[in-house]
Amino acid sequence: MSNHFRWTFNLEMNRKKNTAVQRTMQNVKFNSVEDLLEFLPPDEKIIVEALRKIVLDHVHGVKEKLSFNVPFYHRHKALCFIWPSSVLWGSKKTFDGVQFGFAYGNLMSDYAHVLEKGNRKQVYLMYFTHLHQIDPQLIRSYLTEAEMVDNEMALMKKKK
Repeated sequence: MSNHFRWTFNLEMNRKKNTAVQRTMQNVKFNSVEDLLEFLPPDEKIIVEALRKIVLDHVHGVKEKLSFNVPFYHRHKALCFIWPSSVLWGSKKTFDGVQFGFAYGNLMSDYAHVLEKGNRKQVYLMYFTHLHQIDPQLIRSYLTEAEMVDNEMALMKKKK
């Protein structure tokens, strides 16, 4: 497919052969969200489209931008992102479905106890493998809280 290629992240020396070995962190490279959507398998595409619609419809003034080949949503800072499992980080698939992540999840209350921290300090995630798992009202509620965190961080930055 012409819309993707291997992205070289790092070169290491292979001690045995004394030759350079390419390490790739991602399996694809997209120019637009539309390119990403065309690439996705149907089960992931429908989840990504549903989450994307919720974010774009709910968050006033949000900007969508590809970072790491997945959609990130920004206001003052990054609010959230949608990461389909078909877009690898590393050499192998590490989860199924789609991650919906909050860039500053560590500052959110997680009142419904749906965010997964894992071993991360800041970014907290929700995982979806089927469309029916998405609760739009819950997502909107968490997005509202993420907006409040974003606004508070912007105010703190202005006070400095």
